[in-house]
Amino acid sequence: MNGEATMTRLKKQDLKKIAESQNKVFSGYKAMLMVCTGTGCVSAKGFDILNKLELLLREKNLETDYMAVGTGCNGFCAAGPIVVVQPEGVFYQKLKEKDVEEIVESHLLGGKPVERLMHKDPVTGEINRSMDEIKFFSKQQLIALRNKGLIDPENIDHYIARGGYQSLKKVLEDSNAEGIIKEVIKSGIRGRGGGGFPAGVKWESGLKARKERDEVIYVVCNADEGDPGAYMDRSIIETDPHSVIEGLLIGAYAVGARDGYIYIRKEYPLARERLHKAIDDARKYGLLGENILESDFSFDIHVHRGAGAFVCGESTALMASMSGRAGEPRAKYVHNVEYGYRDKPTILNNVETWANIPVIIKKGAEWFASIGTGDVSENPWNGSSGTKVFSLVGDIRNTGLVEVPMGITLREIIEDIGGGIPDGRTFKAVQTGGPSGGCLPESLLDMKVDFDSLSEAGSMMGSGGMIVMDDRTCMVDVARYFVEFLVDESCGKCTPCREGLYALQNILGRICSGEGKEGDIEFLEETSKTIIDASLCQLGGSAPNPVLSTIRYFREEYEEHIKEEKCRGGVCKPLIQYSINEDCTGCQVCFRQCPVNAISGVKKELHTIDPGTCIKCGICYEVCKFNAVEVN
Repeated sequence: MNGEATMTRLKKQDLKKIAESQNKVFSGYKAMLMVCTGTGCVSAKGFDILNKLELLLREKNLETDYMAVGTGCNGFCAAGPIVVVQPEGVFYQKLKEKDVEEIVESHLLGGKPVERLMHKDPVTGEINRSMDEIKFFSKQQLIALRNKGLIDPENIDHYIARGGYQSLKKVLEDSNAEGIIKEVIKSGIRGRGGGGFPAGVKWESGLKARKERDEVIYVVCNADEGDPGAYMDRSIIETDPHSVIEGLLIGAYAVGARDGYIYIRKEYPLARERLHKAIDDARKYGLLGENILESDFSFDIHVHRGAGAFVCGESTALMASMSGRAGEPRAKYVHNVEYGYRDKPTILNNVETWANIPVIIKKGAEWFASIGTGDVSENPWNGSSGTKVFSLVGDIRNTGLVEVPMGITLREIIEDIGGGIPDGRTFKAVQTGGPSGGCLPESLLDMKVDFDSLSEAGSMMGSGGMIVMDDRTCMVDVARYFVEFLVDESCGKCTPCREGLYALQNILGRICSGEGKEGDIEFLEETSKTIIDASLCQLGGSAPNPVLSTIRYFREEYEEHIKEEKCRGGVCKPLIQYSINEDCTGCQVCFRQCPVNAISGVKKELHTIDPGTCIKCGICYEVCKFNAVEVN
């Protein structure tokens, strides 16, 4: 049997046979070359590298000794395209198609790994020959991303070979619904997509509602990931779609659902393609459909493609969109576990939450709860257990996808895993939790990353976006940017969110234009608190976080904008001027690049900028190699 063939329905014992057969295939190779084909590497011609590698293996008669496998996202996106040679763990990065032949000739045929294609530590300059030596991976602990870079996401047998669907088999053999839910509650896992509500408590409430009302119940996976700079859920589906399917199967069995839905946005074509392939293969194996693994349990999954509205990530808006209505939220007191999809009890968790479930069942609640902060043995609200996946982006050396234990500090993520701030700049802030999250200063870098700590600091965990900013960032402009995004994405149904965010946008725009007034900061604070208290849903309830957190930690920047008409980040154009200092060599690069001819000077002599003509586009600042252009 394999992931491509027409298949018969599996019996429970067949899972072990498939795993043994596939692992025997793997062990027959000297090495496997794992080529990252996640969206990031695909955009950098990752498929071309995979195709070239497969071609060379055929031409040189190496197919019996080596196997090239297209995997999902490796995680180290800054280093892509990536090839990892397993089981050695040799890590090749930033590859071009022409490099593949050298890897085959030198490494595979000559036994000499190609050092020039390996990762080099940016601080020590040492070459890291394997993934284990690279600091980006050193403090990570993989649960949701346990199979990243190790399997072909389009081959169900690869997932089964790594223990896939064994947790489903376990619950079908040994567990009742209440027992599964108790195990999930005991693990302390809280939703990984927003507010951090305990998943097991939600399941328990849904089961109770189904029994009391004697109605059908649905399980839904929220893959509508709309945060700027966030790609955790997309990458999990691209990398390991069967982990999400197995999680949904276990959840459905626990609450008694026969139908499940995955709501995924249209902007994720590769994730959708791999998801559909995984669902089709699961059906062929009888892991979806009637009488799964010879049991009385029947369940199927349907995919709903969202149109890309950010508000549809809100749970009740998502339900409305799935039902064919406009994606507008309902009042906060309407709970999906009672009246969700089609007004039936509905369990909604995000991609990462569902991907964790099979591991909790396999290794046990106590094992999962031992990772993280607090004591969740009696109450899942008492801590943050397990790991969290973050997309680490912005002004940082190592951008990518990281999975770390709850309780790790921001400093460890940013400096140890992320490699710190590049280009000799200094850290200024980190924004967590997506557009509705908060901006945290350097003084909080040693804060533990968990649900409660982030909330107390004025931010949130959210789905796991983490945007790092250096000293060239204007925090007032950052608040303005996120508020503008939320104004565009608000459904407009309730007045506090619709009009309140618009008012915040106008005030922030004035401040960034040098037209701020006394009392603007207080107005921003009061309006933000009103929006939080009176909004219909959590989009409005959390939307002012960027404003409140930047005022809380960077109030002096607001005051400088208003009182001194000064932008210390050099971002707000009405408040800055460009000039050229004595370091100018007269190379005339800026002279030639200026679109409005605002720069004058002769070759090899100091140039000047006419402030009356300058449109402050910043091109001169970007092209100068001698740091001679200053922002004042």
